[in-house]
Amino acid sequence: MKYYQPKLLQPKVLNSSTIESWFTLKGNSIQNDVRIPGFNLGFNTDESEQVIQANREQLAKNIDVPIASIAFANQVHGTDIQVISEGGIYDGIDGFLTQTKGLALAIQVADCAAVLLGDATTGTIAAVHAGWRGAIGGIVVKAIQKMQALKCNSENLEVFVSPCIAMNRFEVGEEVAQQFPNEFVDRNSFPKPHINLKGFIENQLLSLGIKEEHIEISEHCTVSEQEFYSYRREGKSSGRMMGIIKLNK
Repeated sequence: MKYYQPKLLQPKVLNSSTIESWFTLKGNSIQNDVRIPGFNLGFNTDESEQVIQANREQLAKNIDVPIASIAFANQVHGTDIQVISEGGIYDGIDGFLTQTKGLALAIQVADCAAVLLGDATTGTIAAVHAGWRGAIGGIVVKAIQKMQALKCNSENLEVFVSPCIAMNRFEVGEEVAQQFPNEFVDRNSFPKPHINLKGFIENQLLSLGIKEEHIEISEHCTVSEQEFYSYRREGKSSGRMMGIIKLNK
């Protein structure tokens, strides 16, 4: 079986001698014996575990991290965050942080945002899964508060918000729209309300003292651009991408 050589985005922030980060693209598969084309990294998709495991091992090689030193979250659209010190698969959480050198944190997405955070001064990194439920539940806020408890200063934090669904594609019902402040809901341009998830997350970051120049919000929309997996566009045939952040030794 042949496996796709992944294409990776690297943010401008969170890439130094202390901290590195990446975001995987869907890409084009070269193997013929898969159900979901591209570089799918999600065990929660309609793909064999063999293919997903091989893709994850290929990812580990490409970012030069032993797969045993990567922490993967089995996410549940909640707001639980763990402080961890070793790699492996973590069930029932949507975020984690660490001060363990050599460890990488991986969050999988297919329209939600992977939010990566790092403080090179204290050697602290975090990664969270922020869909609309997690975002409105305060998962980004909780991650920063946990980092602050580990002596991180907000002014030193850098943050990357990954490619995710853009407002013009994020149609929701009124029951969801009402959970967001009005400034992040467009009720005038479309027949139904649309949510500005990126803007909402950015506002949370700024309100917690993160410097604007330390925040990088990807302009890419996973629904509109075919180089990304999108659950809203592809449904059960969608794979999963990953945002990864590593604390170097």
